[in-house]
Amino acid sequence: MAVHDPLYSESIKRMIVLKHTRAKVWKGSRQNRSSLLREKWKEAMGSVLPICLIVIVLCFLRVPMPSDALSGFILGSVMLIVGMGLFNLGVDMAMTPIGEAVGGALTKSRKTWLMLLCGFLVGFLVTLAEPDLTVLASQVPAIPSGVLIACVGIGVGIFLMLALLRILLGIPLKLLLFISYGLIFLLACFVPDGFLAVAFDSGGVTTGPMTVPFILAMGAGVAGMRADKGAENDSFGLVALCSVGPILSVMLLAIVFHTQDGAAQAISLTEAETSVDLFGHFLSAIPDYMGEVALALLPIIVFFLVFHFTILHLSGEKLIRIFVGLIYTYVGLTLFLTGVNVGFLPVGYFLGQSLATSRYLLIPLGMLMGWFVVSAEPAVAVLNQQVYEMTAGAIPKKALSLSLSVGVSLSVGLSLWRVVSGTSILTLLIPGYLLAFVLMFFTPPVFTAIAFDSGGVASGPMTSTFLLPLAMGACEALGGDMVRDAFGVVALVAMTPLIAIQVLGIISRRREAKVETAPLHEEIIDLM
Repeated sequence: MAVHDPLYSESIKRMIVLKHTRAKVWKGSRQNRSSLLREKWKEAMGSVLPICLIVIVLCFLRVPMPSDALSGFILGSVMLIVGMGLFNLGVDMAMTPIGEAVGGALTKSRKTWLMLLCGFLVGFLVTLAEPDLTVLASQVPAIPSGVLIACVGIGVGIFLMLALLRILLGIPLKLLLFISYGLIFLLACFVPDGFLAVAFDSGGVTTGPMTVPFILAMGAGVAGMRADKGAENDSFGLVALCSVGPILSVMLLAIVFHTQDGAAQAISLTEAETSVDLFGHFLSAIPDYMGEVALALLPIIVFFLVFHFTILHLSGEKLIRIFVGLIYTYVGLTLFLTGVNVGFLPVGYFLGQSLATSRYLLIPLGMLMGWFVVSAEPAVAVLNQQVYEMTAGAIPKKALSLSLSVGVSLSVGLSLWRVVSGTSILTLLIPGYLLAFVLMFFTPPVFTAIAFDSGGVASGPMTSTFLLPLAMGACEALGGDMVRDAFGVVALVAMTPLIAIQVLGIISRRREAKVETAPLHEEIIDLM
């Protein structure tokens, strides 16, 4: 049974907006694929170019930067844009159809144990290939990247099982959210201070374009096993719960690893005497990332092939198109990681170092970047349209865009203020989540579901690839603890929609109430 109520932000992006365009991809037309690829590149440029322009202006007016580093940043930005476009097209061609096929097959089987087992495997395997998580893990010291990614994958897998079981049993989403976040803040008392922010950041980067299509397909499949009217509504909340699992798993990992003494390493700018040397830096890094991406995608491919030969039995034409999409995904993710790590991320770190002594410039600059980053996110535009339609125009698109831009801007500003002041991440997260949970009692359920499922909308690729390195560079220059003080940018940005969207829900309810009472007032006046 298909899910028609558009509550997911990322699901909207992958499952609704691309519903018609993906059909074109499946027809196999090169012209259609080229057109879609140009759209993906246009979306990627909208996210990356505002940051590039700000960096270039700063380099010429305020922060002198070696020309080779600036050239590396520009080349890295181009690779990032190209890689993001190819990756997103590959996800639409391969990952989403695989998720839908697996979810549909599990629905037909109507075997609960198989649904839960596949839920864990899907949650674990697809998390290994999430690009934002890979970038975040590479910046976390003391814990090896592979261990951290695997730990996050286990957390997603377990909570995806829990989310699917919730659908089968009809357990209220609010109840599970209260229990889950209560456990998180209780466990936070025992986690080393340095890794609280890392844990919350892990939850913010996990549910991205690779994971969400599979999660949605699983939710739709389990909802199809129930025949009551509330089945579709109960299928919402998978993304929200799957963001909780990584936070808990990383907290437990930090306790087990005794990571109090972990220290992040400084990130150096790319140095090259000539343009040939600069290009050689990128070329030499590509084989390493090709291997990493291959290891990340291989389990997904094996899982799909096993499912195909045992249950799905797709036609040869569909199978070929899925593997073409996997090639796009592989090449795009390789270019993305190479561009980010070699040319893009080091410049963010350098700017943070250079601007650290001028906090009156650092914080406003970070807020400006946060404003442009979220306003350029394609998923935000899609979310605007869906909220507008669901409220029959009571909430204008500009209202949601403005609220998210203001919220993310403030979140980035607060993150950089933490770097300067050394304030604990819990000082900001606890009041923020308390406010979000209080708003749940006054907000229509549909807006609560949107809010808790849409944290990944605001925390897009630019948050982990540029804003986090910016905070790390400033923290290193000020002599602070990078793990404790710099991490947490993603967590605060992801918290923004929880409050902003629910506030808009309250406004929507009041406007609807006014519209409903207006005819009654007119009737009374007529009688008088």
